[in-house]
Amino acid sequence: MANLKEVRVRITSVSSTQQITKAMKLVSATKLRKAQNAIVQMRPYAQMLQDLLLNLADSIEGDSLASYFNARPATNVLVVVVTSDRGLCGGFNANVVKQTNALLREKYAEQATKGNVTILPVGKKGFEFFGRMNAKMVTDFRETFQNLNAENGFAIAEWVLDAFRKKQFDAVEIVYNKFKNAGTQILTAEPFLPIDINSFAGKSSKTKSDYIFEPGKTEILEELIPRILKTTLYRTLLDSHASEHGARMVAMDKATDNAGELLKALRLQYNRARQAAITNEISEIVGGAAALG
Repeated sequence: MANLKEVRVRITSVSSTQQITKAMKLVSATKLRKAQNAIVQMRPYAQMLQDLLLNLADSIEGDSLASYFNARPATNVLVVVVTSDRGLCGGFNANVVKQTNALLREKYAEQATKGNVTILPVGKKGFEFFGRMNAKMVTDFRETFQNLNAENGFAIAEWVLDAFRKKQFDAVEIVYNKFKNAGTQILTAEPFLPIDINSFAGKSSKTKSDYIFEPGKTEILEELIPRILKTTLYRTLLDSHASEHGARMVAMDKATDNAGELLKALRLQYNRARQAAITNEISEIVGGAAALG
């Protein structure tokens, strides 16, 4: 049995850890409320734009617009991997990495073997992991979550759209955690480009409509379609941001509970060791007194 000093040191250490995890849980809960409000406010707007895109699909004309919708052989692939900057959030980052590896192994195995898959990490954890794997990466946006806003989110989307238009990549996929509630994040891997209208089946909240275009259809669509895509990518970042804080809050709550259980066990161990020491001392005193008598 460990001596009393060792048990006291462990109790102090676990108590300090419990205070830290409890504080981190409260901080994450506060940040979660803000992040949750942001994604809840964004979703109706993003849904409206998705409905609009579905309605306008039949109106697409010209190579510059059709390129967003026309699938071509996926020779070069870009995978946008959305993780967090910090850890201590359970399996949040590990699950994204596993999903990305599964995507490369199952859907883009041929491209990955030839070195034609590029990773665009958003978040330091993804950047660090794929950096250790010596993967081909775009590193310009790994610190986006240090100051997440529409401008930064649109900058990523603008880079992706420009690379796709120039045919640097033939397909773009996004891997991220979709926010459902504080305790549930849905790991998601979805195509971003080219746009698959069939994937919207059953997701649209409105029926198709006819539009009158002013000043002209082409001018409006050339502005509107990139904006819809930028908003879609920014929504995924907000989803992941809220999911991160939810995952960290749950992880720290469990860590706090586990620390509490460990403290109970250590205090019981300490009391038993202390009782055994006292009993031993009493036995020695009684034995000594009997010997003198």
